[in-house]
Amino acid sequence: MMKPDVFKQPVTIFVGLGFPAKVRTVMEAYRHLAEWPETFRDPAHSIALKACTAALRGEIEAETARGLFVAFAEKHDLLAPESAALMTSLPQRNKEPHVR
Repeated sequence: MMKPDVFKQPVTIFVGLGFPAKVRTVMEAYRHLAEWPETFRDPAHSIALKACTAALRGEIEAETARGLFVAFAEKHDLLAPESAALMTSLPQRNKEPHVR
C-alpha cells in the first residue's frame, strides 16, 4: 500500500535555473509552495498550498492536492515537458464553453 501522501504519478517541475525535479509527495509539493517567493504568490498558489495542507492532515485525497499543484505549476510555466505531455494525454475539461 502506498503512503497516503504519495502521488500516483510524480509531477516534474522546473526549479532553480530550469533544472527538472520530480515532486512525488504532498509534502514535497508543500515545500515547493512554501518556498515560493511571497511577491509572486497569487490565488493559484494559495489554493494549492491550502490543498496540500488539507491533504497532509488527511482531510482531502493526495490526488486532489496533486491536481491543484499541477494547476499552479502550469500557470507559472513550471511544468517540465514530460508532465505537460502527460497532462495533454489525460481527458481535459473544456476551457471554452462552445467546444464539445
